Amino acid sequence: MPSDPPNHRDPDRPAPAVGFVSLGCPKALVDSEQILTRLRGAGYRVVPSYAEADLVVVNTCGFIDAAVTESLEAIGEALAANGRVIVTGCLGSRAEQVRAAHPKVLEVTGPHADEAVMAAVQRHLPVPLQAGRLPPQGIRLTPPHYAYLKIAEGCNHRCTFCVIPDLRGDLVSRDPGRLLDEARLLVENGVRELLVVAQDSVAYGVDLGYRHGFWQGRPLRARLSDLIDQLATLDAWVRLHYVYPYPQVDALVERMADGRLLPYLDVPLQHASAAVLKAMRRPGDRSGLLARIRRWRATCPDLTLRSTFIVGFPGESERDFAELLDFLAEAELDRVGCFTYSPVAGARANALPDPVPEALRLERQERLMAQQAAISARRLAARIGRVEPVMVDGVEGDVAVARSRGDAPEIDGQVRVAAGGDLRPGQVVDVRITAADVHDLHAERLAP
Repeated sequence: MPSDPPNHRDPDRPAPAVGFVSLGCPKALVDSEQILTRLRGAGYRVVPSYAEADLVVVNTCGFIDAAVTESLEAIGEALAANGRVIVTGCLGSRAEQVRAAHPKVLEVTGPHADEAVMAAVQRHLPVPLQAGRLPPQGIRLTPPHYAYLKIAEGCNHRCTFCVIPDLRGDLVSRDPGRLLDEARLLVENGVRELLVVAQDSVAYGVDLGYRHGFWQGRPLRARLSDLIDQLATLDAWVRLHYVYPYPQVDALVERMADGRLLPYLDVPLQHASAAVLKAMRRPGDRSGLLARIRRWRATCPDLTLRSTFIVGFPGESERDFAELLDFLAEAELDRVGCFTYSPVAGARANALPDPVPEALRLERQERLMAQQAAISARRLAARIGRVEPVMVDGVEGDVAVARSRGDAPEIDGQVRVAAGGDLRPGQVVDVRITAADVHDLHAERLAP
């Protein structure tokens, strides 16, 4: 569809419309929010269907083969339905792969590239004369009461199964003052939970030399513990994701114990066998990880531990897998995700010997998750009778669907609160836990 030159648009015509498809993890979601904010700020309309759009932007994921397949399918769907597509995101780092599958895409940009996306959109759909109206906190894809706060881009680690540094580069930490300004604005506009994300949150500030500065007259270093201390002054829950098991985590757990940070650690351990961890180029071993977990729980008894693991990594023996199961039985983690090894294009692990057959990978995944289900059910049942604060996410009839301090949105369980039909999203209330199943809790409201 041809567009008028930007300085000669008929004011009675609606602004050019952009469709947007967002795929991938929370960090990619933040990239999508930034692009949408830029589009709206420039005066474009963002529309919910291909038919309404003059052009479509697809923000892709390329971390594992399943994500690449999903992204290529989404691009193909947008092309078939609309015909004018710009591709961005992690898969955009492999422009030749995108163009080989879909040669008709207009342009391809890489991840975290809102400037390049805006330039591409304006080339193919010239910017309108008048800028659009924006809410002060920008465009967000999450519900109004919680938001992701991305504190860094990229990663300095070189795990053999991962291509994130190839897709997103080395660690680049955001300025702490700007982060806190962004967080304050979000809270002032109704956000009641800030979810701090990065590829490696504890490494925040390494690339900045942990430089000193000030924010609102308070001393501030570009270090995660200092950032958390300042976020704790805002009227919101603060939840931390994607933590490597460094010694610095001990200081964060102390902040969880005194209430400055939610007692929730998301630590992607990936495995417990020393041999497999070495092949993965991951830190830690079984005894060291268990000792650290015991220390964290001694410091903060209410701590919820979430982790993810990969089974079927090249060379993983039955003994290695049994060691992982033994570790899980002893660690008794609260929340566990398990993935079968996927040979991501470009990952060094693909060249390792002794690949594990797919059927065995799937069988090990099933065994691990069955064991973890019993652990999860037991740990949740131990909370029956306790009084805990929960945050409401929504209402279904007369039941409020909420989360405890140990539940992150989308990935963890829920607390279903009876007689909660009058509660509002973002509201925090105290409840008594009355029942539990494998993943979720049930509760009743306390009498006012």
